[in-house]
Amino acid sequence: MNGPGGGTPARRLVVLRHAKSAWPEGVPDHERPLAPRGRRDAPAAGRALAEAGCVPDLALCSTAARARGTWELAAAEWDTPPPVRLDPRLYGADVRELLEVVHETPAEVGTLLLVGHNPGLEELVLDLAGDGPGGALDEVRTKFPTSAIAVLAWYGTDWRSLAPGTALLTSATVPRGRKPLEG
Repeated sequence: MNGPGGGTPARRLVVLRHAKSAWPEGVPDHERPLAPRGRRDAPAAGRALAEAGCVPDLALCSTAARARGTWELAAAEWDTPPPVRLDPRLYGADVRELLEVVHETPAEVGTLLLVGHNPGLEELVLDLAGDGPGGALDEVRTKFPTSAIAVLAWYGTDWRSLAPGTALLTSATVPRGRKPLEG
């Protein structure tokens, strides 16, 4: 796909909020694991990304246990998972910090997956999206729950060109895994 005037190909930033986490007593926040629902929803997120043709070229993931677990279960749904970089800066990051990390992405990466936490991810999506189809922006403004996926696209020569208001929110979804049948 070419940009306006036949320019640079579109790039995609796929934002995935970690799946539902557990709150075990005495466990530090950074080490909280996925809850049973999170272990069901994370693979559903991976399947949704594959079905939408949004398997990334590179993933950037928070070092928090719940984010790493989400990444591992989602990526297990793909034939060939991309490389992943665990980055401690993504844990608790605000929009400015998230953009700093994204801006370091090599130019050859066309689709980047960012796995992290709210409120930073929700605010990043809203900050970057200049527009979106239907009610996608309103959905994100209302709630960006665990396992939520937002896909942003824009034209740029490299990742440093991603700036507030320059992207189109092409989709926002919350895939959910099914509970196992009781038998």
